[in-house]
Amino acid sequence: MAQAAFAPEPAPQPAEPSFDVLRWHDEPWTAQLALDLLPETNGPKVEVLSGSVIVTPHAGIDHQSVERELPYLLHRAARREELWVYPEINLVRGKDMFIPDIAVLRSSGGGRSAVDIGEAVLLGEIVSPGNRRKDVIDRPREYAAAGVPYFLRVDLRNRVPALALYELVDGEYRPLSAAAAGTTFVMRQPFEFAIDPADLLDEEAPGSGTPA
Repeated sequence: MAQAAFAPEPAPQPAEPSFDVLRWHDEPWTAQLALDLLPETNGPKVEVLSGSVIVTPHAGIDHQSVERELPYLLHRAARREELWVYPEINLVRGKDMFIPDIAVLRSSGGGRSAVDIGEAVLLGEIVSPGNRRKDVIDRPREYAAAGVPYFLRVDLRNRVPALALYELVDGEYRPLSAAAAGTTFVMRQPFEFAIDPADLLDEEAPGSGTPA
């Protein structure tokens, strides 16, 4: 009797999206695979870059304060130009998937789980101390390569908020306007908007401190 050829057991297939898939899926990841196999989450950011899944925890409270205030204020201004502003959406470029802190889109993202990067007019990053290279160098380079017309950077170094707007010119971002706390940041493109960056941070209440 001929001996049956050995066949390895197939990797388990989860009944529904689960982070358990990260333990057994050993093929290169794509944006679509991540959207299909991983669960939606309000917890860590889950991005895909060059075939790998990148999971990062939420940044500090100052970062969250800016991410609460700035997209809301930008959205109110952007709607006058029929643009839409969202914090932390899934943005797909080919097989990669990014989650920028701020995205300004040409059309509503309503009803969708992800948006093609070609729909972005402006992308913004709030610089985190642990991800400074990513926010200042790597992500702007990716967004420029994708042809996103504008890039907005928010820097919170030493708790002094500063905003800088860049425009894509000949494949690179060139500075358009910038301002730090105590002055007024003004932008004219892709829509008119002005703010004192100091208004973006929550100030600690008098006498407050870290709970015991």
